[in-house]
Amino acid sequence: MKSKYEIFDRSRLIIKPLGERRHDMDLAYILKLEEEPPPFSHPHVPEIARRIAAARIRGSARILMMGAHVLKMGCSRYLIDLIERGHISQVAMNGAGAIHDYELARIGASTESVARYIRSGEFGLWQETGNLNDIIREAAELGLGLGENVGRHIDASDFPHKEVSVFAAAYRRGVPVTVHAGIGYDIIHEHPNCDGAALGAASYRDFLIFARTVESLEGGAMLSFGSSIMAPEVYLKALAMARNVAHQQGRVIRNFTTAVFDMVPIQGDIHHELPKTDPGYYFRPHKTILVRTVADGGESYYICGDHRATLPALHRALIAL
Repeated sequence: MKSKYEIFDRSRLIIKPLGERRHDMDLAYILKLEEEPPPFSHPHVPEIARRIAAARIRGSARILMMGAHVLKMGCSRYLIDLIERGHISQVAMNGAGAIHDYELARIGASTESVARYIRSGEFGLWQETGNLNDIIREAAELGLGLGENVGRHIDASDFPHKEVSVFAAAYRRGVPVTVHAGIGYDIIHEHPNCDGAALGAASYRDFLIFARTVESLEGGAMLSFGSSIMAPEVYLKALAMARNVAHQQGRVIRNFTTAVFDMVPIQGDIHHELPKTDPGYYFRPHKTILVRTVADGGESYYICGDHRATLPALHRALIAL
């Protein structure tokens, strides 16, 4: 049956090389492990670190979900070190996370000004970044997850800065990095070589990989850094699936730790939902990660601060144990 609606003809687009783009962030902004990060202190950070360390000893999941802003704030090396030391057993990102990681590894820079490039219609239309669509199509053809194939490609590449790639480091370590994409959310979806079916297949496989990790969350830890939609929503559905199976097997998934690291101030008790009349009620990390999913046995923490300071603080607390 033929649709009665016209679609946008992508063959009309002009795709320019990344060399012509002005970048808002480059390698110089990525924090080095040996340099002093911005100061940050919170009494709950050491306790969260202890919970992660205890989960590792038990063999339980240690999940870190994140928005792409964590990479834009220069935290890649800290994430890589946490993965390589075995503190994190699963990373979950949105589609933009894969884009920033890929660009940083390939050209040592990332991030464009929306205000600058949306005026000329150039925003997001960069040749090298569009190559991610070919990697995603290949992932679907090979039956691999989106994040897995991105990590595999970067690790095998001759990219000059692949040492700052979280995806490549995780691939080498055998730690899944899953990418939870939303159609139309990311700049690579603008490109003529974007295959929606392949994107859906590869990202859905990542969701199932993530849900499998959540099956091991009893006695574990789930952290969310700067993701107001993807992390709480993906985690919620995966936890429902994992608990459904656990219930059939006579197991429980309820004694675990969650922690949200974000910049949004939460008013009142973080362990109770705000009323629906309060706009803060709609901040999903609060009601989903900090309240509802730990209501029958888990514990939750909220750390408010800049990721460029809070992630290094958690790293510092973990290596001090």
